[in-house]
Amino acid sequence: MTKRLAVFASGTGTNFVALNQAIKERQIPAEIVLLVCDHEQAPVVQRARAARIPTLIVDFHAYPNKVAAETLILRELKASQVDAVLLAGYMRIVGSTLLQGYPHRILNLHPALLPKFPGRHGIEDALAAGVHETGVTVHFVDAGVDTGEIIAQRAVPVKADDTVASLAIRIHDAEHDLYPIVLQRLIDDGVL
Repeated sequence: MTKRLAVFASGTGTNFVALNQAIKERQIPAEIVLLVCDHEQAPVVQRARAARIPTLIVDFHAYPNKVAAETLILRELKASQVDAVLLAGYMRIVGSTLLQGYPHRILNLHPALLPKFPGRHGIEDALAAGVHETGVTVHFVDAGVDTGEIIAQRAVPVKADDTVASLAIRIHDAEHDLYPIVLQRLIDDGVL
């Protein structure tokens, strides 16, 4: 049975594209049926439209609170018969409305080896800390910030001459490879 996925993203959409491409090329029994984005001008929106994937733009400032915005998102997820949610560069903390609507079925991709360097600046924080190794983590989302159960990790070496940009390239390459592998495994194991 094909799993119906929603991807939440806020930025350029490279992970969105990599996921969509891997699903097709590797014949993962899944389909991205909805992109949820919180910025109308984000490049990921154009990428989704080019791939003919429906898009829901949610301007959180247009709602009285997070619960109201997430209630709309949850309604759309249910209407699209979404089985699981994959965060891919989504720069908002998921609230209780979505967590209760999709318990243990929301995944996040984080650009560091959690529990080290949680939050929105994982790459910058790892570089600033002077570590010799960082990486990427796929984890279940809970009510905390990057505190959910870790599913998989992949290490990425930090080179002496790395900049944020050069390290980010290798981090993104690891993300693009690891996320589809984890998705396939979770589907195969009946977790999703």
